[in-house]
Amino acid sequence: MAHVAAGELLSQADRLALDRAIRLAEQACRFEFSVYVGPADGDDTRAWATRLHNRLVAPARSVLVLVDPRRRVTEVVTGGDVRLHLTDAEVELAVLAMSSEFGAGNLLGGLQRGIAMLAEHARPQNTLHA
Repeated sequence: MAHVAAGELLSQADRLALDRAIRLAEQACRFEFSVYVGPADGDDTRAWATRLHNRLVAPARSVLVLVDPRRRVTEVVTGGDVRLHLTDAEVELAVLAMSSEFGAGNLLGGLQRGIAMLAEHARPQNTLHA
């Protein structure tokens, strides 16, 4: 589910492409992804992102990506089940990749790249048991 607040930062075609990226990510790792693009409420963007994440249907199995372009802030909040498969370092790499794309003026491409990276890292590993 993609949410775009205030201002038309993503076109309708961009939103459809973002929805496709989210669907592919969810199929790859079996966790839910939500994206919020717009102004964060208040001074603490992390707290705002966490409040949004906690309102999701299944927060323990969800990843929320918040981008406030005006403040140049990206926050990723992961639920408890997701954190079993996705490390802070992997999240930081995805945020760095997104920020690089955003800095080049590519909001959609940054979101697509970051979501794909998060899903790839969050994918449960197949293990062989002897």
